[in-house]
This record gives sequence, structure tokens and C-alpha cells, in this order.
Amino acid sequence: MIIKTKKAIPSSDITDQAVWEQRRTFIKSAALLGSGIASWHISLNSYAEDITGKALPDVQKTTIGNKLTPTAFKHVTSYNNFYEFGVNKGDPIENSKDFQTRPWTIKVSGECEAPGEIGIEDILAGFTQEERIYRFRCVEAWAMVVPWNGFSLGDLLKRFKPTSKAKYVAFQTLNDPEQMPGQKRNILDWPYREGLTIEEAMHPLTMLSTGLYGVELPNQNGAPVRLVVPWKYGFKSIKSIVGIHFTDTMPYTTWSDMAADEYGFYANVNPDVSHPRWSQKYHRQLGAGVFARKQPTELFNGYADEVASLYSGLDLKKNY
Repeated sequence: MIIKTKKAIPSSDITDQAVWEQRRTFIKSAALLGSGIASWHISLNSYAEDITGKALPDVQKTTIGNKLTPTAFKHVTSYNNFYEFGVNKGDPIENSKDFQTRPWTIKVSGECEAPGEIGIEDILAGFTQEERIYRFRCVEAWAMVVPWNGFSLGDLLKRFKPTSKAKYVAFQTLNDPEQMPGQKRNILDWPYREGLTIEEAMHPLTMLSTGLYGVELPNQNGAPVRLVVPWKYGFKSIKSIVGIHFTDTMPYTTWSDMAADEYGFYANVNPDVSHPRWSQKYHRQLGAGVFARKQPTELFNGYADEVASLYSGLDLKKNY
């Protein structure tokens, strides 16, 4: 069960004084990733020397993204935000090496007719793995192009038969400080929580990912299963999910609770809504170099035609 409570973090609760002093710096510098999709039909053979991991069975390619070149695997898997394993971009790959993702169970609860649990092996066996390319965008201008493997979240949620009272879907990451050393510090209110409206969760572009580049998700990228929401900033794409909860009220979410003036619940990619300390009008491809030309950021990450109707009548500047 996801507990929708608000927990303040007094400085006296933080054992490492240096971490407390840097806490606001961590919040201010957190990379907010967003994502987008485009059609593709390109071979990954040129990236084969970089790709490591267990190959996913029965991967079926979609026709998504033929004008995009994937970011090098080594960049996608070594430059990560996953505070459970550390606040620096290189911490997750170093600190998640021994993270155990088997066995793994997701508990589904709340406003649904068939609450229960589902194991990762059942998830992998029950859905076709599809290759999709998403352009991941970071608030401080960096972007990634990632071939995600997975399936539509709605296909899984329908199994649990949400009722008419299910207006939102809340998600929770594993809470295990022994495996996730970042959770030993009160940088965030652990466990990490996120949420979507039921319409967003059921949208066919909203994806549960169990792999990338045709291999199982690396630990540092959110193994064994994570969310990918292509028209939102990436902090919405919660990693290592263990809980899904249908609710009739807007759920507690980690970043929008800790810094509501910076990170809103909706978190739609919007070049017209600036972060308090920087513009979000442009982005740059990761690996291109700091002098590479920036590209204009698109509303909903280029998915206005597909998702704008979800926000009909909603002021996107107030509801950021």
C-alpha cells in the first residue's frame, strides 16, 4: 500500500551534516529527464560493441524513430539519476553492481476489483517486448536517444480491473537501504514515489520498460522494471517499481512534495515554463560535447497531437 502522507525532514534527523548542507544543492541540480518518441527503422549493429547484458527474448521492432540516431550505450548506462545509489551521475553504475533484481514482485492495490501481486517473470512472459526510441531530455540541456524495450503500462493495469473511483495511479520504488546505499541518507523522503492521472497511465505511449537496446535493464537504469512517460520530464519515470496503487485523490510524489515550486505533479515538457533557475527552451544531445548546437524543446516533447487532449481546459503554466 502506498502511504499518501507528507513527511518533513528536519536537519536533526540527518546524521551526515555535510549531506544536509548540500541538500538544496542536490535538489537544484537534479537532472529532470523528459522523453519523446519518433518513428525509426535503424540497425543497432554499429552500437553492438558497446552493448552488454542479457538479451531479451522475442523482441519485436516497431516502426518508431527512423530519423534518430541512438545515444551510445555507454553514455545511457553511465550518466544516470538514481538517488537510491547516490546523487552524482556516475554513482548508480558504481553502487548498483550487487543490486538483486530476482525475485521481484509488484504489489497492485487500491481502487480495483482484482488487487494482487505479479512477479517479474510473469511480466516478462506475459507481454511482447517492443523496441522504441525515446529522446530523453535533461533540464540542463542534455538529451538522450534510447531504444527502450517494454510494453504499454495500460496493458498491465487492465489486468487488475481499476474501478471508476481510480482517478490516479501511484507508484513506489523499492526501499532497501542495505542494497541501495543512497537511502541511508535523508536526501529524499524514501521510498521514492510518483504518480499519474488514470488517463495518463492508460495512454498507449506510457510504457513499462524492462530493457533497453535489446538487453535487460541494467541496475543503474531502473532494473528490473521502470516507467517511461515520453512527454514528461524524466523524474516522473520512476525506477525499480514494487508498488502500484489506484486512488481517487492526487497521490503524494517525492519531488513535487519536497520542492513544489520547482517540480510539479504534471511535469509535462513545456518550453514556455522555465525552471526557477534556468530556461527549458533548448536541449543538447548527450555525448555531442558542450559546444554542440542546442535544439529547441517541443511542447509535450513533440507529442502534442497525441496527448494534448489529456489536458483540455488545464492551465499548463499553473499546472506544471
